[in-house]
Amino acid sequence: MEKNSYQAVKGYIFDKLNKMPSPLDKAAIHQEISNLQGVIAAVPVLILHNILSVSEFIDLKDVEWKQLKHEFEVHFDVGMRHGTVIQGNEQQLRDNSWWTSLAKGKSDLYYWDRYKTYLYKSLPPNVVKTTDDDTDVVMNNLESPSTDRFSRYGMVVGHVQSGKTLNYSSLVCKAADAGYKFIVIIAGGINNLRDQTQERMNESFVGYSGGEQVGAGIGNGGKHLTPYSLTTTQRDFNRQDADRLAQGINFETVNVPVLLVIKKNTSTLKSVIEWLEKQYRGNDIEHAMLVIDDESDYASINTKGENDPTIINKRLRQLLSLFKRSAYVAYTATPYANIFIDHKANNDSVGKDLFPKDFIYALNAPTNYFGARKIFIDTNQRHLIAIDDHETVIPYTHKKDFILECLPENLLDAIRLFLINISIRRLRGQGDKHNSMLIHATRFTDVHKNLATLAEEYLTLLKKDTIAYAALEGGEGMSVYLKQLAVTYKNHVEELNLNWNDVLLEFPNFVETIVIRDVHAKSAIPLEYRKDVVTNAIVVGGASLARGFTVEGLSVSYFLRNTVFYDTLMQMGRWFGYRPGYEDLCRIFMPQDRINDFAEIIRATEDLVDDFKLMAENRRTPEDFGLYIKENPDSALQVTARNKQHNMEYYYFDMRLEGSLKETSYLRKEPNVITDNIRAIQDLIDNLPTNHSPDFQSVLWTDIDRSLVKKFVNTYKTYDKDKLGLSSRMPIGFIKEYINQTDTLWDIALYSGDGEEFSYKDIKLKRQQRVVADKNGAYEVLNRQVSSGTSEAIAIKDPELRRLVSNNRKKSRGMRTKPLLMLHLLEVENKEGDIKLEEIAAFGISFNGTALSEAKPVRLMVNTVFLDQLEDRLDEGEE
Repeated sequence: MEKNSYQAVKGYIFDKLNKMPSPLDKAAIHQEISNLQGVIAAVPVLILHNILSVSEFIDLKDVEWKQLKHEFEVHFDVGMRHGTVIQGNEQQLRDNSWWTSLAKGKSDLYYWDRYKTYLYKSLPPNVVKTTDDDTDVVMNNLESPSTDRFSRYGMVVGHVQSGKTLNYSSLVCKAADAGYKFIVIIAGGINNLRDQTQERMNESFVGYSGGEQVGAGIGNGGKHLTPYSLTTTQRDFNRQDADRLAQGINFETVNVPVLLVIKKNTSTLKSVIEWLEKQYRGNDIEHAMLVIDDESDYASINTKGENDPTIINKRLRQLLSLFKRSAYVAYTATPYANIFIDHKANNDSVGKDLFPKDFIYALNAPTNYFGARKIFIDTNQRHLIAIDDHETVIPYTHKKDFILECLPENLLDAIRLFLINISIRRLRGQGDKHNSMLIHATRFTDVHKNLATLAEEYLTLLKKDTIAYAALEGGEGMSVYLKQLAVTYKNHVEELNLNWNDVLLEFPNFVETIVIRDVHAKSAIPLEYRKDVVTNAIVVGGASLARGFTVEGLSVSYFLRNTVFYDTLMQMGRWFGYRPGYEDLCRIFMPQDRINDFAEIIRATEDLVDDFKLMAENRRTPEDFGLYIKENPDSALQVTARNKQHNMEYYYFDMRLEGSLKETSYLRKEPNVITDNIRAIQDLIDNLPTNHSPDFQSVLWTDIDRSLVKKFVNTYKTYDKDKLGLSSRMPIGFIKEYINQTDTLWDIALYSGDGEEFSYKDIKLKRQQRVVADKNGAYEVLNRQVSSGTSEAIAIKDPELRRLVSNNRKKSRGMRTKPLLMLHLLEVENKEGDIKLEEIAAFGISFNGTALSEAKPVRLMVNTVFLDQLEDRLDEGEE
């Protein structure tokens, strides 16, 4: 596609700015823009065409210059912190600088140098620099390919859609420069993900695709150094193609890297193994091999006994065992499952299990990453539209034969907003960029097709009327669909201060290009993002889009999926990533309880990252971290359910409560229960000392015998439909067991708020005010958070220490030496105003300790009936 004026100006200024030392301040950026504006005003038009390499130039509008300025400010002000590494005991004793101290300086870095040059053309300089440093650390934790015999197992943890492919592409280039000769990228279990991964490896490493130079290969010589790729963008590995592509190659003396990008399924892995055994005549292979297991928590985990490993797990181990020198690096944004591989497992016929015993490296995301915290916490949820009209149209519990009669109004609103976003992006000079909307409402293929058909029907009506009436004066009065578009614009993006008529007039220029694509295993037409044609697509999908696949230019998402699992829910969030120049347009339509789920996942994940860093600082190992996650309250139940063995009647859950906060975020609503729970707090106060100390307008009792806490916890009636705390996050069974087995004194606090005053005996405080929603027969506290940010520090005696850690909950827990029972008397109402209660009791427990604390996990036994019920809530597959 020929560059338009906006693209030409942007490219010209970008080249100028990219040659300047980074970071750049706004003044330097504004000066370069001003310089070009001066040139445009001064030189003849033919000279300007030559300067900007265009055949026609139309000067930019004020809004386009403003947009350009903003994009450059964001791009050249992006920061990215280095990651953190945990090493195994043996790895800590090895040479962990062989790459940076020796090989990197001596090697001819052909593959990495040309890829790095390519990256600087599009990525912020700080991101390229940090990626270089991060992958140096990973290289140091592999092994020099000149070593006689080795096997290394590691893991790199990133964020969903944050640039893991960039990281492992860089690692592949460096490994090839170091001398690794056989490189296998194991992509997801579906064709579209493998094809996309192959395309990216062609751009970053191979430099060719379909006989044409691409990516890092454009303008570079060195064709004799081009890696042999035994897979293509059209075809996964098969032995016939491999034999044809490998003609003339002597694999025992090959002097360039050999690349395979394969789908993660048993038949492909089996074919690769058999083909390699044939090529090397069954002998140990001398070449060093690097295996990158992308989205490694998908289908790589051994969930059966060691004598019967799942087939994919077995094939991966067989593949590694063929090579005398091998390195396996798992890449994932959701590390839970990888950590639970049995690090002691070994099976003589298939080799060691895949546990990352040598290292785990946790990446940081760049500051321009459109991630979970920015969406669900930091931006006052302005990117989120809570929906509640779907349940009668698309019930959560629908089956695969469900017939969808119509689309929910909020989904129609989302479709309209997508059209408006395309128009705005075009007005901003981004007409050459792909645009996508994602509808993720079901896991059933037939329901996908049904939904896509209805969306197509509505889109056709929008197309017809925008073409017919958008350019007419008074067109809105002639078309109900233009009226609907105007309402959607006013409700969602009017604050951007654009001109609605300009937005509307742009519609006829693109609406006919919008397509519906249902993406699943039976898709007739693939979803493609070509480089020579702009794609504007409404994508209807499920599992096929839930892992790894990048939906390009995604600005509107409609999301209904329901699962109790953190990692599954996060992987479904295809809206994470980078949105240069249109982040303000991005909107996600989802039910409020899903919004609450994501907000809670973020807090749990950030806690996990903090604990990882703490363990790294204290030289703990991957085994230590694995055990910590396995017993973590936020993952223990989910992991056990996934690894369920069907021949057992009972299961034991281990949970480590130290360093965590658990609260009654679901409150029972029956009037008699509300009365009984208030009475439970009063009975507890009756038995507490009268010499309590007021603190921050709250009341604190210290050094209380656990028998009083035990009596209260046994008396208070918690939400009874979730005894293990999967939704309510109050695992009351584990807490009762903790109190039974942990002989310690307690602190107890009763908190004051901003509501009406209440008094009991000599205590006079104010009730705390909270917003609730009516969920599953209970009151769910907003964001499932009962207490405030400073409440856990109340029991720290030193005032200065308390002040320093008051806003850091984890540090507060680490400072204290006793668990804290937190009592709350609440005034609650819902957002709509039709629920209003003057008083309801809640409680929480802040368990003292950190990830480093010596602690015995609490063990609880449940039967398979519970696990069967839990399996019904997984909602992970696609049918």
